[in-house]
Amino acid sequence: MFTSQTSSFQDSIDVEDRDDYDSEEITGYSQKTQLNCYYTIYLYQGTSLTLIDSSLPTEAEPELRTYISRRLSKGALLGGMGNIATVELSIPEQAVGCYCCLLEQERSPEQPDADGNGHVICFLGGSEKGLNLYPSSLLSFTLQNLDSEVRPYLSRWYEESVMHIHRVVQLAQSNISFLLHAALSHTQVEVRNSDEKTKVDVSRFIKAASLQGLSQQDTSAASLCTAMSEETHTDLIIDCSTSPPTLLNAVSNRFCDDWIQAFLNAAERCNPFLLRQILENFKLKAIQDMNSLKRFVRQAETSHYALFRCCQFLQGCGNGDVLLQNARAEHCDLPEACSIISVLEEFLKEQAQAQA
Repeated sequence: MFTSQTSSFQDSIDVEDRDDYDSEEITGYSQKTQLNCYYTIYLYQGTSLTLIDSSLPTEAEPELRTYISRRLSKGALLGGMGNIATVELSIPEQAVGCYCCLLEQERSPEQPDADGNGHVICFLGGSEKGLNLYPSSLLSFTLQNLDSEVRPYLSRWYEESVMHIHRVVQLAQSNISFLLHAALSHTQVEVRNSDEKTKVDVSRFIKAASLQGLSQQDTSAASLCTAMSEETHTDLIIDCSTSPPTLLNAVSNRFCDDWIQAFLNAAERCNPFLLRQILENFKLKAIQDMNSLKRFVRQAETSHYALFRCCQFLQGCGNGDVLLQNARAEHCDLPEACSIISVLEEFLKEQAQAQA
């Protein structure tokens, strides 16, 4: 079963704990301030921290080291698990979100109980709430070749790991709804006549917007995609040889269109953390609607009124094509449910023909 915490479309657009964002952090965000981000690497031996590299101002780094040492002494940093908090340092922002992770070295069989050794890596920037959305993408490197590989990567962590959603929204503009629809419907997206960075950005955006990996049913995300790929799909093609890019085979619906302005407003504010939160809320709303459809389909197996409610719901949600596509794939082994879904698909088809 998919899970959701979103109660309405407007609630899903509004960021949770919106007071955290309805402040100077949004209205004052600019291209200049958004690049104020930092990193730090420490060597951790026993109970001591030794600085390896940092982009923090000289006066701020010892303050961060004191904070990390205190967390380590309390056992609050576990190997391989990130820790997120707001820290106050002697930097222009004063308080920033800090994501730190302890990467422990493997202990030898001869000294299994030896004091922990490893590295502590910290990323600082934006807000604690914002960084909570990115930790899985921040540690895709090893600590070998500090000068040639690690330091260049760390210096670009904000640009590479946070800004990609912002760049895709700027690229697509009002066409962002077509990318959202492609992500929900498991449609392949091909980017042509662009640099590799743009292709990677779009791929990561589609992955972040999709519902893969969020199903808790026995049907895995992989089998769901396999079942859906058996249907006829036309790839969405983004041709970057024109400005703005030309989209071929573009498909959207009212549900995805309703989110365009929210993305454009956040992009205009130059707040990538807010953009990511909006993207997460977009998915939560889609999940809630999927839950509702599943409930109605189960009820419709024994109630004609529930079938009528299914039709009303699909007509009103604006996302009926995607919901039925996912429902059919997930209920492929349930004949009664598939029969109901076929009736609903015919209903949507008749509605579309009538409106045309």
